[in-house]
Amino acid sequence: MRSVWNGSISFGLVSIPVKTYSATERTSSVSFVRIHEKDGGRIHYRKVCELDGEEVPNEEVGKGYQAADDTIVPITDEDLAKLPLPTTKTLTILAFVGADEIDPLQLDKSYFLGPNGVAAAKPYALLRDALEHQEKVAIGKVAMHGRETLAMLRSHDGAIAMHTLLWPDQVRSARTVAPRDDVEIRQNELTLAETLMDSLGDLDEAELHDDYREAVEELVAAKLEGGEPAAPRAASGTGGKVIDLMAALENSVRAARESRGEGGGGTGEGGAAEAEQDEGQDEESASVTPIRGRKATAKKAAAKTASGSGTKKTAARKTSGSAAKKPASGKASGSSGTKKTAAGTGSGGKKATAKKTAAKSAAKSTAKKSGKRASA
Repeated sequence: MRSVWNGSISFGLVSIPVKTYSATERTSSVSFVRIHEKDGGRIHYRKVCELDGEEVPNEEVGKGYQAADDTIVPITDEDLAKLPLPTTKTLTILAFVGADEIDPLQLDKSYFLGPNGVAAAKPYALLRDALEHQEKVAIGKVAMHGRETLAMLRSHDGAIAMHTLLWPDQVRSARTVAPRDDVEIRQNELTLAETLMDSLGDLDEAELHDDYREAVEELVAAKLEGGEPAAPRAASGTGGKVIDLMAALENSVRAARESRGEGGGGTGEGGAAEAEQDEGQDEESASVTPIRGRKATAKKAAAKTASGSGTKKTAARKTSGSAAKKPASGKASGSSGTKKTAAGTGSGGKKATAKKTAAKSAAKSTAKKSGKRASA
């Protein structure tokens, strides 16, 4: 690889000569040329001087700075080299911070730094190992390609990688695109979203490729052979339709698990019923809940599961308790029935005795009347 910048890293009083190499390339990107649609001829852009109207060759093209009054001030490479800028040939380290303190929006271009010379190998390896051991990155300033920029150094695959950074004032605020109204996210929705994240699994770099480039190559091959290009594949998705968020999450989790050869358990009708039950329980306390990581989510899920099992156990105890009370109440009603039967039996006995007494009285009165008739 050809180095794009040579200089040194200033690490306190230690100076490390380095060479800078581009860490990325765009060979796989699709590139088109501009043509005249009538005859297919290529369209070229020529550098023409606005004063004399003549085309200018590349070797005569220089730099110029446009002042506020539109005056063009010529600037040569010698002028830039004489600038009193310490970062022109030196990357000065300002601080060491955690990698999570750097907003990815600031990342611009990526480079590899290599030791320049045998004497630079040891201090280079020392800085690399210190960055890796402390799990930190170095932040500094460097002047490259005619401008000064921030730079981040980190250990990567046995080397030191450098990422040029945008200045903080070059990163726009996201407030203009963020939702203005408060959006309520229920706990069951958040849990399903995190379940979907876990179901998708790890990233397989072997499956990453440029589908657009392959489609363009197939199109070009078909046109060269004089045939018709293949019909475009139907795009998946729901477009701008309004969808049921819970149902979409459940279907996504099921599809992700099936693609990995796992069962789709946990979703479907049973999962929807549980989600609806949870939604009813969380309706009053619904709020936006930040995702704090898988460990915290696992603890919340475990606590929620324990709480749910405890509720079931309590309900079971209540059910068994009420079931135990029913036989007792049956016994009480039974004994009450027995008393009623006994009372009924006692009442029947009194009636029978009254009838016998009335019969004896009637017999005595008949006997007396018969005796009186006989004596007469």
